[in-house]
Amino acid sequence: MVDQKLLGKTVLIVDDDEDILDSMELAIRAEGAITSTASDGNEAIARWREDAPEMVVLDMMLPKRSGFLVLEELMQSEAPPLVVMVTANEGKRHMVYAERLGVHAYLTKPIPLQQLIDTLAELQSQR
Repeated sequence: MVDQKLLGKTVLIVDDDEDILDSMELAIRAEGAITSTASDGNEAIARWREDAPEMVVLDMMLPKRSGFLVLEELMQSEAPPLVVMVTANEGKRHMVYAERLGVHAYLTKPIPLQQLIDTLAELQSQR
């Protein structure tokens, strides 16, 4: 049997690009995770409140509420999830701001799915 790196972990995946969202969800599920998805910032907050996932993969540029505003709210909770922010924006200023808000990892698109899986697995093993 293949070792599943995220077996039993709960992961919320947030991206407004349906193709990216679907491919990330398939890859994360293949590693044994229980997933939920959202395609905008408001939906991300609602899903997070509903499901209380252990990890969140969060796109920076989202409709209705930016990834930064979502990240701020997640980090202010009593038990914040592990958050991996993903973005096509290569500017260092955004990365520094995300780190200041408490993001656990910051990845630039296009992200190889194996890199995303490895990042999530590494973060959860440190907790």
